[in-house]
Amino acid sequence: MSTTPITPESTPQGRTPATTGDRSGLPMEALRREFPILRVPVRGRRLVYLDNAATTQKPQSVIEAVARYYFRQNANIHRGVHYLSMEATQAYEEVREKTRRFLGARDTREIVFLRGTTEAVNLVAQSYGRPLLGPGDEILITHLEHHSNIVPWQMVCRQTGAILRVAPIDDRGEVVLEEWKQLLSPRTRIAAFAHVSNALGTINPIREMTALARAAGAAVFIDGAQAAAHTPIRVDEIDCDFYCVSGHKMYGPTGIGALYGRLELLESMPPYQGGGDMIASVTFEETVYNELPHKFEAGTPNIAGTIGLGKAIDFLQEHGLERIAAHEDALLDYGTNRLREIEGLRLVGTARHKAAILGFTVDGAHPHDVGTILDQEGIAVRAGHHCAQPAMERFGVAATVRASLGIYNDKDDIDDLIAGLHKVRELFG
Repeated sequence: MSTTPITPESTPQGRTPATTGDRSGLPMEALRREFPILRVPVRGRRLVYLDNAATTQKPQSVIEAVARYYFRQNANIHRGVHYLSMEATQAYEEVREKTRRFLGARDTREIVFLRGTTEAVNLVAQSYGRPLLGPGDEILITHLEHHSNIVPWQMVCRQTGAILRVAPIDDRGEVVLEEWKQLLSPRTRIAAFAHVSNALGTINPIREMTALARAAGAAVFIDGAQAAAHTPIRVDEIDCDFYCVSGHKMYGPTGIGALYGRLELLESMPPYQGGGDMIASVTFEETVYNELPHKFEAGTPNIAGTIGLGKAIDFLQEHGLERIAAHEDALLDYGTNRLREIEGLRLVGTARHKAAILGFTVDGAHPHDVGTILDQEGIAVRAGHHCAQPAMERFGVAATVRASLGIYNDKDDIDDLIAGLHKVRELFG
């Protein structure tokens, strides 16, 4: 089945996007054609989409997979004996196996579908952390974290009397590993940290941090929201206990994500929510819970979103995460150098190992004003604290402008960003 492609209402002004592959070997012209929204004009200009850390755009294959489900497969899963239900169930469960391979898990029972990384953190905090923790126990996080990897742990600390510890970051935005080591102790029951910082782009040394935490006897939870579209993930090699991803940050639909959990831990954890499909039997006296992973998937799930997630994984694997990383690294270097040419611009987050995120401030201009001016040029960036207020506070700013790169971005996008920032300087310089 094919859906009608989205076409622009008019020809947008601006440069023609790059049409040849870069050193990564990605075929940029063909690749950009896979994203219908990139042909939609914004304020009479071509769209320069640099807000990928908030959400990525969707390729035609993902859009069509979601539409195909509603056109041809729409039925509830797991509980039906009719044709549509069985076909939808098969499509849904095939994505679980695809996700298992994508994350490097050992068993499909270790893959739980949920709304995204935020729900994954809350599930682990309440279902694993709350029964485990008591007064004096500690949870260790870092100063880099997104609010969704802070607030759920604060909540469970209030519920149990546990203490939240925070490892500091240096002026580059890197976790101070010596401090991380010193904060780990026999009281540390859970260590939770991001693979990649959404605000600064810092790539944490997750294998080293995981090894140190596990040596101290702590369970390890990794927020992979910003990593899944940019770098290969192997939870079996990382040796973490939990790892989560969000579909909408890896070219998939919103409202769908996946949690990897070590099998023996998931088996020991009580359900996070009660309802349909998470039970084996129910009486008024007792409920017997379903087997993994269904024990954690109460109610009708986001079936269409899950199927779309599967296509997003196909898309990433087709183009190759190594090639994607090489492409984005080249753009990050180019963008960093171009931004440094602008007088009065301060880069925030200069870690030696970074994902393709450029955070900055411009002297005399509020980040929201910068974002608004860039929007008039058809350039989409994010301006604010990026749900990482402690990280912003560490650098002495309330907010930054964040330009975050994806597979379809090219040097022309960076050049347009630079041209837009020169207009900001003209207005506020």
